[in-house]
Amino acid sequence: MSTFVQNAAGAYRRNAVLTASREKLVVLLYEGALRFMDQAAQQYGKGDASAGQSLSRSFAIISELRTSLDHENGEPVATELERLYVFVQERLLEATRTRSPERVAEARKVVQTLKEGWDAILDHAV
Repeated sequence: MSTFVQNAAGAYRRNAVLTASREKLVVLLYEGALRFMDQAAQQYGKGDASAGQSLSRSFAIISELRTSLDHENGEPVATELERLYVFVQERLLEATRTRSPERVAEARKVVQTLKEGWDAILDHAV
């Protein structure tokens, strides 16, 4: 891929993030976490030691989502999301410790379900 195409693609992604609604940003974060989980699962399958970095990125995204929860105004949904985010983070930590693609898959399933829910919200908002 040429440098021009890479720069254009990067500019497009930055613009998409900068102009996105809060709901769309949540979906973009879920997509990023899923992408890094998929990378980690592939890396584990190849015996690639960089899987830990991919899981760390997923963990950081889930941490950001978790810290952005509004418990004051968003109860009881915020509490349930927190519970799910803790579960995902625990699975990611276990996957890192044991090099287990199964733990990655467990975390991925939860995040994929949450993303699909947000996708449905966005579809109905249009």
